[in-house]
Amino acid sequence: MSSSEAKFDLPHSHPLLIVISGPSGVGKDTVIQYMMERGMPFHFVVTATTRPVRPDEVHGRDYWFVSKEEFARMIEADELIEYAMVYGDYKGIPKQQVREALSSGKDVVLRIDVQGAETIRKLASGALLIFITTNSEEELVRRLETRKTETLEELKLRIATARKELQRIGAFDYVIVNHDFHLDDTVAAIRSIIDAEHHRVEPRVVSL
Repeated sequence: MSSSEAKFDLPHSHPLLIVISGPSGVGKDTVIQYMMERGMPFHFVVTATTRPVRPDEVHGRDYWFVSKEEFARMIEADELIEYAMVYGDYKGIPKQQVREALSSGKDVVLRIDVQGAETIRKLASGALLIFITTNSEEELVRRLETRKTETLEELKLRIATARKELQRIGAFDYVIVNHDFHLDDTVAAIRSIIDAEHHRVEPRVVSL
């Protein structure tokens, strides 16, 4: 066999565990919904939460809306990869849903708050962490104020928490600014990151 015909083994691409995170108000839900509408091939893991349903949200699509008693049962049964209290309500990631999705060979997308994203990194060092943010802190505050989904006290808490979360960018692999009216650009950037990660010489490997 000539040198030009020599064969070599290419790295095997594993499914990615992709964490989409960032402060409240940056548009994480909208970004993920648009990724689905654009036909990007991934399994979205639906988070369980004890918070009330907001207008236009659907149980099982946006979140699993459960009682605090049911959430406590899930904790006791070790059914959650991670969980935390977020703005007075619990949120958690169902373990079995993630494992089944990864075993199917599809990339898996988690939407988690910044604290939860760092927990996932500790549990799965090969996870891909993407931080979504706004152009400035002032822009983030404006978005939170115009949502009008919280009381004044809840809004103050979200703004204070968001300011703290903006300081955690260094814990992530990538940061993307989700500009107003430029959702196509945001999703294109995420697609490019995922494509590049699937071409790593040393692929990310996740086991949970």
